Amino acid sequence: MHHNLPKPGTGHAPALSPVFAPQVPAPLAAYSHAVAVEAGARLVFCSGQLAIGPDGAVPQGCEAQAELCFAQIGTILSGAGLCLRDVVRINAFVTAREHMAPYMRVRDRLFPAPFPASTLMIVSGFTREEFVVEIEVVAAGRAEGEDA
Repeated sequence: MHHNLPKPGTGHAPALSPVFAPQVPAPLAAYSHAVAVEAGARLVFCSGQLAIGPDGAVPQGCEAQAELCFAQIGTILSGAGLCLRDVVRINAFVTAREHMAPYMRVRDRLFPAPFPASTLMIVSGFTREEFVVEIEVVAAGRAEGEDA
């Protein structure tokens, strides 16, 4: 399921350029060690999102929670005129090692190359026990008033 991704060729985001350092081993998954964003781009910093549906329900399982977190992030970004394709950095937190693969399946499905920079950490827990993942992002878009 793709949330708030622009149609190919819309020129929505400024150029996101992965940074390669041949002296550093390749990334272990679908992410970039670093990305460069064009000067003058507008940056949007999203707070961490937990998987709480509109009805207050929390889905079971990391994959379902990650889908909902990214859907919420897409909705938040749309309020700034951006979408998931504009994400340049992801910080994600899971409560156990077994949640890493389900989270990464969702991330990898939603973020094609060029990949955003990404960090995934295992933490001891969140404010409520049923949460197993929290995701925050930084997105970059064209400066206001700039044509696509």
